[in-house]
Amino acid sequence: MRISEGYSRGEGEVLRVEELTVQYGALVALRDVSWSVLPGEILGIIGPNGAGKSSCFAAVTNAVAHTGRIFLNDRDVSQTRTYDLASRGLRRTFQHNSFFWGLTVLQNAIAAVAREFSVGLAVSTFLPWRERASSRQARRAAAQTLEFFGIAPQYNDKLPGDIPYGVQRLLSVALAYGTGARALLLDEPAAGLGGDDMKQLARVLLELRQRNIALVIIEHHMDLIMSIADRIVMIDQGVMLATGTPAEIQGDAKVREAYLGREE
Repeated sequence: MRISEGYSRGEGEVLRVEELTVQYGALVALRDVSWSVLPGEILGIIGPNGAGKSSCFAAVTNAVAHTGRIFLNDRDVSQTRTYDLASRGLRRTFQHNSFFWGLTVLQNAIAAVAREFSVGLAVSTFLPWRERASSRQARRAAAQTLEFFGIAPQYNDKLPGDIPYGVQRLLSVALAYGTGARALLLDEPAAGLGGDDMKQLARVLLELRQRNIALVIIEHHMDLIMSIADRIVMIDQGVMLATGTPAEIQGDAKVREAYLGREE
């Protein structure tokens, strides 16, 4: 198993972080954490509550001050604005659902893909038929995105607050994905799920991997992350304790002691 000191750069990485450190006043939330993820790979990040996992996502998206470097498609984006990272294909979800609650499910999805189909002011003014065609394309792409994520058409005209919680969680991932995502950071996507909802989420995540998306998933549901992740990073008290395959992580005594449970 590779420990944090053993991190090494690989070829074809979509997203790579090097020695990320986040400090809130005197509190060091994250210290010298490094990892990378390839296209079509699922990287799981696990650790106890307060370990620094969400701070890691905040740093990767430049939402908090940090030291260390971030590379997207081998380009240094350590100082790139969060909004511009999203436009370059780095997207994320949060622990809690975030929607336009006054818009329908389909309207939310249209908003998520609208950037890809927008037209300029001149086109809108002098070629209105082009704007109408673009709007139809956005609506069609939004409906296809919802279908891919297993969100039935019966929910398209409902408000997010009026659909089942499991569908809400899928909608959160769908809106983050939008169109053109290259790397997707998911913060506890399975929170509050169980049974069929969990199985549906796992199916969606595996299908995103088949689309060659690089997925980084913070998750407390060990059964889920151990069954779908290619590699796992363990963070404890802001430090990367270990990284390896699910089998290697499960077999590591320090990991079991810190998070997965005491050794028998």
